[in-house]
Amino acid sequence: MKNILCLNKIAKIGTDKLDASVYNVGTEVADPDAIMVRSAAMHEMTFDKKMLAIARAGAGVNNIPVDRCAAEGIVVFNTPGANANGVKELAICALMLASRDVVGGVKWAASLAGTADVAKQVEKGKSQFAGVEIKGKTLGVIGLGAIGGLVANAAVELGMNVVGCDPFLSVDAAWNIDSRVHKAATFEDVFKVADYITLHVPATKDTKGMICEKSLATMKDGVRIINLARADLVAAADIKVALESGKVAAYVTDFPTEENVGVNGIVAIPHLGASTAESEDNCAVMAAMELDEYLRYGNIKNSVNYPNVSMPMSGDKRVCVLHANVPNVISQVTTIVGGTGANIENMMNKSKGDNAYTVVDVTGDVSDETVAKLAAVEGVYRVRVI
Repeated sequence: MKNILCLNKIAKIGTDKLDASVYNVGTEVADPDAIMVRSAAMHEMTFDKKMLAIARAGAGVNNIPVDRCAAEGIVVFNTPGANANGVKELAICALMLASRDVVGGVKWAASLAGTADVAKQVEKGKSQFAGVEIKGKTLGVIGLGAIGGLVANAAVELGMNVVGCDPFLSVDAAWNIDSRVHKAATFEDVFKVADYITLHVPATKDTKGMICEKSLATMKDGVRIINLARADLVAAADIKVALESGKVAAYVTDFPTEENVGVNGIVAIPHLGASTAESEDNCAVMAAMELDEYLRYGNIKNSVNYPNVSMPMSGDKRVCVLHANVPNVISQVTTIVGGTGANIENMMNKSKGDNAYTVVDVTGDVSDETVAKLAAVEGVYRVRVI
């Protein structure tokens, strides 16, 4: 029986995918072999040596110590695309919120409660909340992955001119993007032409603070910016200055902070991007299936710190080795396994950045002594036999 600890409430449709005869799943589980998490902060957590995997029911993994987990041989999964439609729909809503002061207008209308001639007051005062239409305007999409691609396609159907940029666009993602979406070579090329800019990239050393005084200066006057991706993609102090000067007409973000709540021109949504029943269900199911494939068969799909490695099991045993992406590890692994007299039926090795994963299917037994020899190889983080 393997223990799976849920640090947050995970949709039952997902946890039900985990066979109760194989897994003990719950919020009070002790000595976990794996963890399922949504938003709980994990950076201060320490992990037992038996911990094998963490599955984030969502795309972002900022709350997980990904690099430390890699060094401890813990595979971290996320669920890319599972909440994409939910975020896309909120992005379309954000386009409207950036175009007209709907939020301010609703608050003002509510303030008329108990007064006389409300209808007349509305007709007299509505002009202060007027705005513009999105049809015919240019939307710049930064990041054309699972979410950005959907937003780009939807905006085209709404009559917008769409230009997007994604230096890491996969072939599969490119196939799903409407041919009417113009591809820009750089983010700067998007900034120069866009009336609206929507961000759909992860927070990395290259993207943190990408919307700042320098980039804002290259944009059109009156640009409207939407950030449903990560709070630190936008420099809060710089966006407030740009709003005051009129350089930015509106900023809609899904990440309220001390710096942006209550600021004129900023619509701060309480992190609702993936807060739909459908998104939570999809993420939970995907996270559960990823854990099941890894815990039972050693297959990895959608890991953020290790490469995707998946193959049908053959032979009597499967040897799974998580290790640094350095020379000579693979040759030592095969030499040690082959030296036991077991026959190697099939194997696969892939790398991702500094980390690699080697899977070896063998006919014959794999002793504790063999496991100890493999674990002693320099650069090996974890050895598991299935």
